[in-house]
Amino acid sequence: MEKKYYITTAIAYTSGKPHIGNTYEIVLADAIARYKRQMGYDVFFQTGTDEHGQKIEKKAEEAGVTPQEFVDDIAAEIKRIWDLMNTSYDQFVRTTDKEHVKKVQKIFKKLYEQGDIYKGKYEGLYCTPCESFFTESQLVNGCCPDCGRPVEKAEEEAYFFRMSKYQKRLEDYIETHPHFIEPLARKNEMVNNFLKPGLQDLCVSRTSFKWGIPVDFDPGHIVYVWIDALTNYITFIGYDPDGSEEQFSKWWPANLHLIGKDILRFHTIYWPIILMALDLPLPEQIFGHPWLLTANDKMSKSKGNVIYADDLVDSFGVDAVRYYLLHEIPFASDGNITYELLIDRINSDLANILGNLVQRTLSMADKYFDRHVTYTEETEEIDNILLNAINGLTENIEQKMEKLEVADSISCIFDVLRLSNKYIDETTPWILSKDETKRNRLETVIYHLLEAIRVCAIKLTPFLPDTALNIQKQLNSTDQSQQFNKNNHYEVGKAEILFARIDKTKFMEEMENCK
Repeated sequence: MEKKYYITTAIAYTSGKPHIGNTYEIVLADAIARYKRQMGYDVFFQTGTDEHGQKIEKKAEEAGVTPQEFVDDIAAEIKRIWDLMNTSYDQFVRTTDKEHVKKVQKIFKKLYEQGDIYKGKYEGLYCTPCESFFTESQLVNGCCPDCGRPVEKAEEEAYFFRMSKYQKRLEDYIETHPHFIEPLARKNEMVNNFLKPGLQDLCVSRTSFKWGIPVDFDPGHIVYVWIDALTNYITFIGYDPDGSEEQFSKWWPANLHLIGKDILRFHTIYWPIILMALDLPLPEQIFGHPWLLTANDKMSKSKGNVIYADDLVDSFGVDAVRYYLLHEIPFASDGNITYELLIDRINSDLANILGNLVQRTLSMADKYFDRHVTYTEETEEIDNILLNAINGLTENIEQKMEKLEVADSISCIFDVLRLSNKYIDETTPWILSKDETKRNRLETVIYHLLEAIRVCAIKLTPFLPDTALNIQKQLNSTDQSQQFNKNNHYEVGKAEILFARIDKTKFMEEMENCK
């Protein structure tokens, strides 16, 4: 029986078009999901949209449309970009879904009836963009600690969730499950900044706006974002307080919630406590990934430094953008993206190392052997270095991916590609070709290179799926084994350019002229 792997992203808020920083998360999750499938797991990959709230109600009003029309347009745009980035999600969820709405109402009622939710009054400082209440001490320079915008005093009747009731249980769980929150720095931040000072009861309903799921036993109240949005991870795989579907027990608990570090508190404190109250197991791991900055600055429309995925894809192609996002963003600290950095990486890695190797090797196979290459026994000591690198790839990548070190996994593959280019320089096929007695040796050299490219292409599949497929087509190979194989009979295709070098100065000048 296949091992299951349930992975989710945070659901994207439908207040506007997602920028490249938002897109990074779905591409990262996709790489992990594709890798797990390649390793034989039965994978379920869920993403989608968070569609309720005061912010959306206001934006819809400003746009002169209903909230539903507004979120329909934005959800379609988010899905278009996720599809553009070639992400292999199994389910795209929307919190306006009628079944989800019904289940959220049942969950709220269950928590109320068992005494975990109670009615009271909220007085506090409210940030509308973040849809969060804060105490005076939590503010930074009098503004929202999350987004830096001004807050306003608010008072309203509300339902509250008894967070403090579960605090000790959550602390014990985090203590006994060291990999529950990753990376370690994020875990320490959550424990020290939020858990240790003591949890306040959480406001879980609102009365000051209408765009949300009504509390069915108290219609003036709207179920607030925490219970509405967070429960998507269970409602859409079959959870129901009245009796869950069979698939729920198959997929839950989630193996990985992949989320941005800015919403870690909601996922590592509020969400586990909601699950505890529902008497459900907690997800295996919650990973808070870093932000993607533009020229080392946080992206925002007001700063005019927002970069969108579709603009990058129009200029560079999907896999070049995927490569940058997956390879250049550090594991635990914020990454940086600019057009210049992206071009540098395309030229150095994708064009020079990968593209150049494939083109050189296929051209030699064509020139020296009319594209037909098989293994001969004419081997030398130098071959073993390359063979060991090829055969060690699986274990090296497995060790990295186990820790979600996606960038390092890709580096392992590119190390073998670099070694292959070095192998060409050291074995000098152009000299071997001039000596008829060295013909078998020459064929073995080309064969080793073809096998290195074939295995690397398979290993690149989770990260650069289109490029990996293109390489395998150029090799004319259907062999999916992930070790060096002596028994292939290559009849390769014509070499095609995988990634063309880009003139950075010319590109930036043209871009400047288009503004």
